[in-house]
Amino acid sequence: MRQELQSLPKTLAEDVARNLVMVARLLDEDPEAAYGYSRVALRLASRVAAVREAAGFAAYANQKYSEALAEFRAARRMTGSVELWPVMADCERGLGRPEKALDMAGAPEVHKLDKAGQVEMRLVAAGARRDMGQLDAAIVTLQSPELASHSVQPWTARLRYAYADALLAAGREQEAREWFAKAVESDRDGSTDASDRLAELDGVEFMDALDEDEDEDETGSGGDVEGSSAEDGDKD
Repeated sequence: MRQELQSLPKTLAEDVARNLVMVARLLDEDPEAAYGYSRVALRLASRVAAVREAAGFAAYANQKYSEALAEFRAARRMTGSVELWPVMADCERGLGRPEKALDMAGAPEVHKLDKAGQVEMRLVAAGARRDMGQLDAAIVTLQSPELASHSVQPWTARLRYAYADALLAAGREQEAREWFAKAVESDRDGSTDASDRLAELDGVEFMDALDEDEDEDETGSGGDVEGSSAEDGDKD
């Protein structure tokens, strides 16, 4: 990204860089604010591929799929890279065109992706199958050497989670539980809510500690008069 910004005057490059840093910092926790910064960077340097890509991800995070797709296409034209192919296909899903996403999953560009990109493309294709109501096909799409592998890679938890979720949607609850458990084992950075889904299948309910404290305060201050009277009556 620094190399790309070197084509700009120094002061302008610094302004663009600051905005791109804010996009990266806020994308997960405040996507709307990240989008605002991306628009500033885009106004300043629309001919820089990194800016178009950042604008695409900010739009994508805000479910502005048509805008995101346009920015990703622009970035791809500038760089010639295929690494954005999976997220471009997912934009097609967001626009209600799962068939187009599946066409992209079978395109020659997929063979040029690295392993992480190919796994991402598989996830998008499975999602497209589910969009079309093809649950069994979604399950088959996710069955792959990467899913069966015992080694843990950056994509392992998400792949296992997607497989478990597809199994559950197809009514195969026991198998789904097994794969949610495997997703928990591989989810080292908490990128999924697999542990919550597993607990839900096991019938475990979690109570908020703050809510429990509030209930105790209400009881202690006489808020639960009937309950106290009943207990006193039992003691008598």
